[in-house]
Amino acid sequence: MNESQIHRSPRRDHLAIIAGNGRFPFLVLEAAREQGFLPLVVAIREEASPDLGRVAANVHWLSLGEVAKLLDLLDAEGVDRILLAGQVKHAQLFSSIPADGLVTGALGNLDRRNTDALIGAFVRMIESRGIQVVDSTLFLRPLLPGVGTLTARGFDPDEAADVAYGREIARQIAGLDIGQTVVVSNGACVAVEAMEGTDSAIERAARLGNGRRLVVVKVSKPGQDMRFDVPVVGPATIALMDRANARALAIDAGRTLLFERPRLIEEADRRNIAIAALEV
Repeated sequence: MNESQIHRSPRRDHLAIIAGNGRFPFLVLEAAREQGFLPLVVAIREEASPDLGRVAANVHWLSLGEVAKLLDLLDAEGVDRILLAGQVKHAQLFSSIPADGLVTGALGNLDRRNTDALIGAFVRMIESRGIQVVDSTLFLRPLLPGVGTLTARGFDPDEAADVAYGREIARQIAGLDIGQTVVVSNGACVAVEAMEGTDSAIERAARLGNGRRLVVVKVSKPGQDMRFDVPVVGPATIALMDRANARALAIDAGRTLLFERPRLIEEADRRNIAIAALEV
């Protein structure tokens, strides 16, 4: 599906949104409606906000371990395209959520249980039913910034040096599917994101940094699959950076979603945080 297939008159469509945590599902749902779609929403019980039930006309709640029920639902609703919106914390792998036979079998066949392997296995199960998994940014292209400085100020020389160093490290960990964010200070890597997520990595860097100025670098994966695990930054991360004394943020242009972009930039300017989208 591409932009030419988006209709302006509201209509039912055989499209489903699989909703994880955060604002992503809400923004996709709103943008889809504005572009003429009324998608089915399947909310992940352990992750999605309860508020989805108040804004989605057709929402079903399923557990992470209920993939067989999900596939039956998609069949019954005649869904032929799905969009994955919102994070599922990797740490859920170590939770006590009951798993059905499909999930247990899929996990048992994996040599590795990193993000790409887990989501890839899920996508293959979906696609085996003849359902297309579409680009998760399909309705949100304006939120993908082009190359350039996004805030009132750019990086100072020290920040620019830390960004360059941080991007080298971040590219390596992203290529290994460990994480997509590193936090740097004065030429030293203070924290590397792993299973805990970006915000927790920044919080850990703040504890280790003892008030030192920090720089946050967030990258996409090599050959980033835009259907899932697309890097995301929102206003909450900017507020956290301010508390952590992180004064600069570098992201990948065209591959990073900026949620609530005007507010995010306004908050960054107010807190004297520099943000730039850099060429991949």
